[in-house]
Amino acid sequence: MMWFQTAVVLLASCATKSLAIFADEVNHLDFHHALVGVPSLQSTFFHRPSSTSNASLLYTISENLIVGAINPKDGAVVWRQDLARWAGSSSAEGFLRASDGESTVFSAAGENVVAWSATDGKLAWDSKLNGEAVKDLELLELEDGRTTNNEIRDVLALYGGKQGLLRRLDGSTGEVKWEYKDDSGDTPFQVSSSATEVFYISLQSALLKGHKIKVTALDSQTGRQTRNYILSSEGEVSTPESILFVGTNTASPFVAWADKSNKALKINILGSKQVHTLNIENAKGDEIRKITVHGPEGLNTLPHFLVDYETDSESWAEVYHIDLKSSSISKAYQLPRLAGKSVFAVSRKAANVFFTRVTEIEVSVVSSASHGILGRWPFNKPSNENIRNALAEVVSKGDSVAVRFAYVLDSGDLHLNRNGKAEWTRYESLSGAVAAAWAEPTSSEELVHELELEGHEDILAAYIHRVKRHARDLQHLPKWLQELPKRILTSFISAEVTNLDSFGLRKLVLVATKRGRVIAIDTGNHGAVSWNTKVTDTADWKVKGIKTESGIATVYSEDGNSVDLNVTSGEIVTQKTSESKARSVTFVPDETGTKSVTIPIAQDGTPLEPLHNPGYLVTLSDDGRVLGWAAGDNKAPVWQFLPSQGERVIHATSRPSHDPVASIGKVLGNRSVLYKYLNSNLALVTSVGQTSATFYLLDAVSGTILYSSKHEGVDTTQPITSAISENWVACSFWADLTEASESKGYQLVVSELYESPVPNDRGPLDSATNYSSIAGPNTLSRPYVVSQSFVIPEPISHMAVTQSRQGITVRQLICTLPSSNAIIGIPRNVLDPRRPVGRDATAGEMEEGLFRYSPYLEFDGRWYLTHSRDVADIQKVISSPTLLESTSLIFAFGGDIFGTRATPSQAFDILGSSFSKLQLLATVVALAVGVWFLGPMVRKKQINLLWKR
Repeated sequence: MMWFQTAVVLLASCATKSLAIFADEVNHLDFHHALVGVPSLQSTFFHRPSSTSNASLLYTISENLIVGAINPKDGAVVWRQDLARWAGSSSAEGFLRASDGESTVFSAAGENVVAWSATDGKLAWDSKLNGEAVKDLELLELEDGRTTNNEIRDVLALYGGKQGLLRRLDGSTGEVKWEYKDDSGDTPFQVSSSATEVFYISLQSALLKGHKIKVTALDSQTGRQTRNYILSSEGEVSTPESILFVGTNTASPFVAWADKSNKALKINILGSKQVHTLNIENAKGDEIRKITVHGPEGLNTLPHFLVDYETDSESWAEVYHIDLKSSSISKAYQLPRLAGKSVFAVSRKAANVFFTRVTEIEVSVVSSASHGILGRWPFNKPSNENIRNALAEVVSKGDSVAVRFAYVLDSGDLHLNRNGKAEWTRYESLSGAVAAAWAEPTSSEELVHELELEGHEDILAAYIHRVKRHARDLQHLPKWLQELPKRILTSFISAEVTNLDSFGLRKLVLVATKRGRVIAIDTGNHGAVSWNTKVTDTADWKVKGIKTESGIATVYSEDGNSVDLNVTSGEIVTQKTSESKARSVTFVPDETGTKSVTIPIAQDGTPLEPLHNPGYLVTLSDDGRVLGWAAGDNKAPVWQFLPSQGERVIHATSRPSHDPVASIGKVLGNRSVLYKYLNSNLALVTSVGQTSATFYLLDAVSGTILYSSKHEGVDTTQPITSAISENWVACSFWADLTEASESKGYQLVVSELYESPVPNDRGPLDSATNYSSIAGPNTLSRPYVVSQSFVIPEPISHMAVTQSRQGITVRQLICTLPSSNAIIGIPRNVLDPRRPVGRDATAGEMEEGLFRYSPYLEFDGRWYLTHSRDVADIQKVISSPTLLESTSLIFAFGGDIFGTRATPSQAFDILGSSFSKLQLLATVVALAVGVWFLGPMVRKKQINLLWKR
């Protein structure tokens, strides 16, 4: 009984230590940018999700159709939902609306209107109209707009297709209360409402050119048309974008547009046919580039609005008041002209309306009732980029006010400022990352270059070169001595894991986004952005590869163009254009092996540049062929591979460029050796049929099929992924589990390659000193393959393998799980295909780390590199070795950005964070003091013993 209790205690202590590892690593060794995307201009606002609290959250729907709530205190994401999943596309127009103090927010995109809980983002209901896309979404603020026995406002959803369709949806259930169809053929534009009516606004094509604005008034209870009128605006409204503003949910909603010369503002108060013409005061006569109208929402707010004017050099604004009794408009006051660009934001508190003005140097707040400045604070913009838009929340405190405002820069980054002081930044420009590459620090690259030079010289020249290099390093000695006390002090106070920059754990990752930007992320500084450079003005930049070398990063795009950037500063060095489009880009070593050469691949799989000798290359063509190319000839392939009839190639991969092998064999429990099949010329090709998937292992030099595995009953619409490293291959797919097709699920298949099934046997090439892949059919040996398959609980969308400097550390299979928004690292011993089937492992097998095979592979919670984080929409994971053999850097990108360190064999070459240097120092000091104090006593005792003899 005693042994059982002892075993339980030991197991419990081990479990506690395992859990403590993950607790120590969270937010310490890793970083996560939980991105929403670039906020939409019209659908970002502060909102109180509860009428009983004054606390508000920042709600937004991004250009990627991600709906989210952000905590204004620290910028953390409270919740987020992917509306593109409902819309079926991320290119649809998105809308987000909420009524102050209500617990539900409403969003729309594509054919769907979706209601979410404002506090936690849980789905309340969704409504879909097949074949019709939502053109506008508004809430019904009038009193009958509330659902019976409920505090949730009803929703007005305007659909635009062949005909306009306006629906009133129940705010609590999403059921249709009434709908209005427009059969006139006019273009539906927007919906608005006042305290008594609902207004449907459409654009009617004029006979010659332009559009007339048509306003249809509807009964809010039944949706029946009560009246309509047409405004003669065809001379000014050429496109829907010509309409500057349509107010809604106010006591006096209006529609505004300007004449073609931007000398007059035209306003129609909805419900009346009169068009008010407001002359624009432009004393200097500079051309007005932009006019923006800002109006508040809320039936009880004052009917005041602001018009913002912008020229190339100045900006100013005018505030107007609407008289509810006479339906007249009068100018209240004008905000002064200021040099540069100004951004305005409107906010309300009860019935009061406030306007916040943000310039290059200050922030100011005025009331809509008077031009007196209520508050003014200095403002320092974080970069030279312009502010796209801003939104503000003003709190009045007697005669003074406080303001916090969020603003979006041209890059897409979201910032929050409180009374002129920066609070936080969300790097939303990172959303939509399409490519990434590691970049070594410049000092490290220079040292590597110097060492390479020494390696190619004779002993004497290399020695002289090293002495000169060390002499040059003496110039840094004073600075090193100056920093030495601080380094010693911090090494004792701080944890060891925070001071490992000199071991290669601090690197830059260069990320290219589809919005035409290249961004540098410092992995050693919790993922902070080092620089952000705009390369091209596009919404869909197709990047094919990034090469970093000698302090220069080169980004290659699909159109054949490339740009060189300085890795340290992000400055654009050169830009090159090309007329040849590239399907992909590959980087191969040059003749010296010290640098890499870029080889663009055409759409038909042909290299656009010849290979250097010696060398070979494998490419894919658009028609599904796998082509092999030899050095010096890019006119015709050496070989080509076509899958079986009815199949098509979807993917091809090779071993990582850095894939060192520490041991050529696997030592068995009886001390015999299974020799690994190590071929650096392996290519793994994946092809799919209608209901099948086949994986081919090819020799990339000769195109010979070394091994193939075909799987039937595969759902080709599900993710099919694969990875290859050292002497093993892994692939994942969804397929039938039995021949009777009664069971279906996701599978993970792992295969290991050996030279022979017999231990201590090197196979047919045992006595050969060399061999050739193309000299003859008998010179290339085929591997002995051992495979096992596992049933896994969810799909894998991408695979990668950890990398270490020497390949000594056991590798992990890094898998992206899109269903749970997580990334896991599966240990290699778990995936060992030699695990015994149907029996327990023998003592010898247990020494190898083998244990009984189980067909179902449950993902252990300790494998999750992302811990409990929700890392969404990851498209690719890349890995990089460090100077510490135990540690590999992991970086994931796509939707979110995530980075961490992986230690598959534990951190055996560094001290853990629990190691106390102060305690060690105190112990050494105590021992020294004890020796000093007890030394005389021991000597005296020894002398006395001699006299007693």
